[in-house]
Amino acid sequence: MPDIRDVEIIAPNFKRRLSGVTSTIVQLIPCQIRLGIRIATLGPGLPEGLAQLRWSQLLSLWRPPVGRHHRVWHARRNNEMATGILLRHVLRMPVKLLFTSAAQRRHTAYTKWLIRRMDAVIATSDRSGSFLEVPHTVIQHGVDLSLFHPPETAEDDIAATGLPGRYLVGCFGRVRHQKGTDLFVKAMIELLPQHAEWTAVVSGRVTAEHAAFGDKLKADVAAAGLSDRILFLGEVPDIKVWYRRLTLYVAPSRNEGFGLTPLEAMASRTTVVASNAGAYAELVAEGETGTVVAAGDGEALTRAIAPYIADPALAIAHGENALRHVRANFALEKEASAIGAVYNSLLGDNRG
Repeated sequence: MPDIRDVEIIAPNFKRRLSGVTSTIVQLIPCQIRLGIRIATLGPGLPEGLAQLRWSQLLSLWRPPVGRHHRVWHARRNNEMATGILLRHVLRMPVKLLFTSAAQRRHTAYTKWLIRRMDAVIATSDRSGSFLEVPHTVIQHGVDLSLFHPPETAEDDIAATGLPGRYLVGCFGRVRHQKGTDLFVKAMIELLPQHAEWTAVVSGRVTAEHAAFGDKLKADVAAAGLSDRILFLGEVPDIKVWYRRLTLYVAPSRNEGFGLTPLEAMASRTTVVASNAGAYAELVAEGETGTVVAAGDGEALTRAIAPYIADPALAIAHGENALRHVRANFALEKEASAIGAVYNSLLGDNRG
């Protein structure tokens, strides 16, 4: 457990269930600590071993960290911004407020009010930044290249799965309309009968709310006679190995915040076909590491997938490009360093 006197940055996580924001915090904090950033998190649903503060340690925030006049409170959700405002303006604690926005929509009046009270704002993409009405810095997410990497062992090959075919195409994430899982399944039903060397996999949780949606997809696959070639894996213990087994990854979301899966796939040397939801269009190098189509356009998605299914060598070549692209532009250390620069600007020269 960190000593609060040594913590300069607090990155709260006020959501118990796993989310994209939580995943970002879990990956970033160890990397930031390796870079010398004195940071800890606070909140539920976080893994053991992560630098975490106890709630009771908030009482120590009236006293700044060693060598500083302030701390930085780095919020990523409305309730975290509101807590930061309470700490500073009501409890008079010496904190600077930072917000990271990934939203791809117009903000509510309440959210705008919160954002205007931040000392600095980060947008995770140019698109999310376009919805902000305050000065901001664009810092795109990165991916941990030690976790997401190309195949290394026999376990990383399709043969290890026992599935038919030579090549895998996959779609990962929660199974629901928002994620476009139906668009992927429809494309596979149309394309796979002509290409016996390919098998498709869908991995992700189906919540009770979306059970009927998931059941309909399975029924469509069964009606097409493709239940042995379009597989629903559910939640798997380790999604990373499945990225390495793929030759092609499809991200068909109708709506996203940022969306890390294309980066995770490309870091695994896998070509990506994606919608233009979230930041996908800013991640994929068109015609080099994959292609991007309009969100919700199932016909365009099928047309974009078709050349890779017809020519696996093209998918393999673009996968090689994808790996180089991610390593050059989207390493997690690059994101951590850029955020560190914002921290330093907020801390300034306020050493005690």
